Amino acid sequence: MRLKDKKIIVTAAAQGIGRSTALSFAKEGANVIATDINFDKLKELKEEENNIQIQKLDSTDADQVKKFSDSIDKVDVLFHAVGFVHNGTILDCSSEEFHNSMNINVYSAYLMVNFLIPKMLSSKKGNIIIVSSAASSVTGAPNRFIYGTTKGALNGFIKAIAADFIKQGIRCNGILPGTVQTPSWEERVAQAEDPKQAKIDFINRQAMGRLAQPEEIASMAVYLASDESSFVTGGFHIIDGGWTL
Repeated sequence: MRLKDKKIIVTAAAQGIGRSTALSFAKEGANVIATDINFDKLKELKEEENNIQIQKLDSTDADQVKKFSDSIDKVDVLFHAVGFVHNGTILDCSSEEFHNSMNINVYSAYLMVNFLIPKMLSSKKGNIIIVSSAASSVTGAPNRFIYGTTKGALNGFIKAIAADFIKQGIRCNGILPGTVQTPSWEERVAQAEDPKQAKIDFINRQAMGRLAQPEEIASMAVYLASDESSFVTGGFHIIDGGWTL
């Protein structure tokens, strides 16, 4: 029960990393509020774990995030995992696609933190965990122009929040996965010209020769959310199977 009685908000909790993390938090004793735009999938999460409240939320909508924040009296940890993977170089990225990725990957983090951090400041303690990516300012990935750009921006975001609020008891850390076997990853592979080869290429990118499982990312999230990591802030915690070695 490493997170006993902690109140934790998890975004993008309907599937993949967010879902596994919400379940792991709950199993460690946290009171979890799981949010996502896909409410049907959230219902499935609730059926699996009773210690989770669910809330439909579009984290890119300022009005929705404000309303959600107003309904929360206290938050110990925010785990933010909202993200979208665009495929292509700068030449494949239209202005609309550029702004869409910035909106989902960066603006959503701004909104969630901007509206929830005052509640942490009022209790003089808080913990923010942002899911970024190894494909960011850490390393470049082919055909991930705007994705890598937005995740690089999130890395700067993490450092800025950590530096600005360290004296007020707020910690902020990033989790930077390599390729994780999630439903969204499976959809991207299925859409490739040669799905079989695409899967092989993804796996070979990790030096360990396999993909990460969502539960492995969740394990790092539990550590960062717990008091065991109380002296850790502003860190980029890379979980990539050796991809960026």
